[in-house]
Amino acid sequence: MIIGVGLDVVHVSRMERWTSIPGLLERYFHPDELKAALSRGSSATLSLAARFAAKEAFGKAIGIGLHGITLKNILVINNHNGKPCLEVFGNALQALKVAGGERVHLSLTHERDNALAMVVIEGGS
Repeated sequence: MIIGVGLDVVHVSRMERWTSIPGLLERYFHPDELKAALSRGSSATLSLAARFAAKEAFGKAIGIGLHGITLKNILVINNHNGKPCLEVFGNALQALKVAGGERVHLSLTHERDNALAMVVIEGGS
């Protein structure tokens, strides 16, 4: 059963600005996420924008936004095939459970100026 769907868009220019502010990326991104995104060289800001959009989309899908959730507790990684996956822990995992969610599906896309993410949360097995 679908518990919620979230969609978000982030302008890549926002991430470009954030990279110039010391400590800001570390505030919002898990260290593993930052390492993976920054290893992408010239497409790092695209990757960061898509990952931030995923965090926002997760909040929309659980129906409460990101209030009370530490953004670093929402981790976007790629599996062995490159498929993006969203892992949650800490207060993000608690919010997912309260919403009745059991599985999280994620899709990302980005092109030049914008990055988009869609999150679908399943529950009620």
